[in-house]
Amino acid sequence: MNNITLPTDELKKYGIINEDNSFSKKLNIEDVQKFLQGYTIVADHDKNRATFQLTDNNTKLKVIFLERDKSISDILENSKNNIQYTDVKNVSKSENELSFEKKAFIFDKETEKVVEFDFIKNARELTAIIADKKNTEELNRYIAELLKLKSFLQDKIVQFPEMAKEITNDLNIVSKEFNTVAGISEKQNHSQKQEKSDLQLNVNDPDVYQDANRMRDEESQEQDEEIPKSRGFRR
Repeated sequence: MNNITLPTDELKKYGIINEDNSFSKKLNIEDVQKFLQGYTIVADHDKNRATFQLTDNNTKLKVIFLERDKSISDILENSKNNIQYTDVKNVSKSENELSFEKKAFIFDKETEKVVEFDFIKNARELTAIIADKKNTEELNRYIAELLKLKSFLQDKIVQFPEMAKEITNDLNIVSKEFNTVAGISEKQNHSQKQEKSDLQLNVNDPDVYQDANRMRDEESQEQDEEIPKSRGFRR
């Protein structure tokens, strides 16, 4: 493989290639091919994440360092029970840049793998998956996370007026998903209230009691008629 144009020094620094310019054994052939085609390599450790991407015709290496509020081991383990949400900060950016992302980690029972979703980039897909679960608790947790992200973006519009257009686009995406799931939640709550109302109606329906009282009266009358006959038989 021709590695002449690759930034070998940087690639060796991060352990992507070895001293003999061969790629790390941690990467399979498919990973290497995708990396050379512009795909990103992701390395996770505890709360830290690093991404590596070749740019400028594979002559430069773009490195981004991220920091989560939860460790990757906790996320992977807890995602088996419910959806995990995490806030990610891009520590490679300066304080004058927008450096915040929100992610969701969902365990796929079919593949038995944890899949990562971005609240902005994968908004529609994420909402569809959570809505399809038809789990009120999960839906409410998602709504709470959307509200937090919405509030964060609104604050950032004021903080970074030069990026208002970009942030507003993200805010519109979040607002749209919030309106969608809020509508779904309202329908679910209405349906649950309707079921409860129907149940109470069945229990408290006057006709039910009238029928029950009438049956008790009839049974009582039949018993009264049988008692004298029984006494008469003994005589």
